[in-house]
Amino acid sequence: MVVIISNKEKSGSVYYDKERKKWRCIYYIYDTNTLEEIRRTKSFDTEKEANDFRTSIQYQRGNDLFIKNNGILLNQLMRENAEQKLELNLIKARTYTRIMETIRQIEESPISKQNIMDITSNDITNYLNSLKDYSDSTIKKVTEQFSQAFNIAFNKGYITRNPMFDVRRPKSTKQKKEVKALEIEEQQKLTSYLMSIPGENEPYKVAYLIEMYLGLRIGEILALRSTDIDLHKNLISVNKTLTLDKDKKVVMGDTTKTYSGIREVPIPSFIKNEIINQMILAEDNRDKQLFLYTNGNYVRPNHVNYQLKNISRKLGLPDITTHCLRHTYGTRCIEAGILPVVTQRLMGHKNISVTLDTYTSIFNRFKLEELDKVNKYYMNNSIIQPLQPFLEENNNSISKEIVFLNKLNAITIKQQLISNNKDDSIIEKKKKIQELYSMVGNAVLKGTIPVAEYLENLECLQKIEQELNKEEKGEI
Repeated sequence: MVVIISNKEKSGSVYYDKERKKWRCIYYIYDTNTLEEIRRTKSFDTEKEANDFRTSIQYQRGNDLFIKNNGILLNQLMRENAEQKLELNLIKARTYTRIMETIRQIEESPISKQNIMDITSNDITNYLNSLKDYSDSTIKKVTEQFSQAFNIAFNKGYITRNPMFDVRRPKSTKQKKEVKALEIEEQQKLTSYLMSIPGENEPYKVAYLIEMYLGLRIGEILALRSTDIDLHKNLISVNKTLTLDKDKKVVMGDTTKTYSGIREVPIPSFIKNEIINQMILAEDNRDKQLFLYTNGNYVRPNHVNYQLKNISRKLGLPDITTHCLRHTYGTRCIEAGILPVVTQRLMGHKNISVTLDTYTSIFNRFKLEELDKVNKYYMNNSIIQPLQPFLEENNNSISKEIVFLNKLNAITIKQQLISNNKDDSIIEKKKKIQELYSMVGNAVLKGTIPVAEYLENLECLQKIEQELNKEEKGEI
C-alpha cells in the first residue's frame, strides 16, 4: 500500500487516553491505491510531543489553513524544510546532517520555540548579535536557516511581512584560525619516520604520505580503492569521498566534495612502492578499499587525525592535522613555482579564488621577487627611464605594487620606444609589446598583481600597439 500525507483540510486532534495513560494524536493519511483517506492514531508520553507531531503532520500535508490559524514554531519550520530538501534530493545526506547541527544550535535559544508569526526583526538581530563570538561561517549558516524559514513562511502566506528584510548579518569577532603548513625540516622529519616504519605498525602511513605529497583530502584518501590507482601511468583517480549520512554513519559518497574534486593526480616516484605495499595489504579488503577497520567498516577521518596527532607528539612536532598535510602540499606547489590555476586543479578547489585566498601569504612571499623581474625587464629594454621607476614601494607593506598609469601612459612609452631604440624596427617593438603582454598575464595568474592593475596594464599596452600599427601603415 502506497501512502502519502493527506491533502484534505482535516487537521486531526490530540486527546488524553486515561486507560492507556498516554496522549494520543489523531491524523490522516492518503492511500494512493484506493484513493481513500485513512484515519491513524499515534501515542505519546506528553501532550507537547503529541501536539508537536500533529503540527508537523499538518505542515507536511501542506495544510496552510491550519498553519495560518495556529502558526508554526520556527525550529519546526526549519526542520521540515531540511527534511523536504533531503526527500527531493536537493541536498545530500552530509549536507542534511550539517543543517541539522545548525538547527540544533538555534534550538538552544528561546527564539526557536517562538511562533514564526510573533518573531520580529529585532528578535532575529538580537539573536544573531549574540553569536558574534562564533566564526563567520557559523553565523552565515545560522542566518541562512532563518532566511529560508521566513521566505517559506512569507511565500505561503503564513506571515504578511518578512522580518529578514531588515536584518543584517553581523561580522564575527573571533580571530580566524590559520591552517599552517609544515616547515621544510618538519616535513623531512615526518617523512623520514613514515618511510621507515612498516605499514603493519602504522596503518595510515600511506594515507599521510598521499595527503602530504598528492594533496588529496582525507575523505578522498579513505575512499580510495586499488582500482583507482594506475601504476602504469603513475596516476591516482580521485572520484569519490567518504561522507556521513543523516544518522552520522560513515558511508561512501557518490562523488567528491565538489565537482572539480574529480581529478587525476600524479604519484611521486619516491612513494610509489609504499602505495604498492598498501595495495597488497588491502588485497582481501571489501571492494579492495585501501583503508578499512579490521571489522570491515570504513575508517572515520577523525580517527586518522587522532593517530596523526599521536605521531606528531612522538616526533616532537607541533600538533599536526590531516588538513595541515594537505595545506603543506599546496604550499610546496606554490614555492616550486607551479601556477595557481594548476595548483587549483591538483587540489580540486572549486575555483581559482579558493586557491588564491587560501595561499595569499605564500603568494605574497614571492611577490617582491616576481615584480623585480618585471622591473628589470622594463629597464633592460629601455622602456622606461632609470629615474622613472615602474614599480613603487608601499609605505606600509613589504611588497611592491605595480603602478602603471600613474607613472606612464601610451604616448610616453611610445616616445621612449622610439628614442631609446632607434635602431629597432616596428616588428621588434611589437615583439617587446607581446612579451609585456605575456609578463603581465603571468603576473596576474601568479597572484602578484590584482586583476584591476592587470586591466590597467592591458589597456595601456593596447594603446601602444594601436599606435605602432598606425605607424606601420604610414598613418602617422
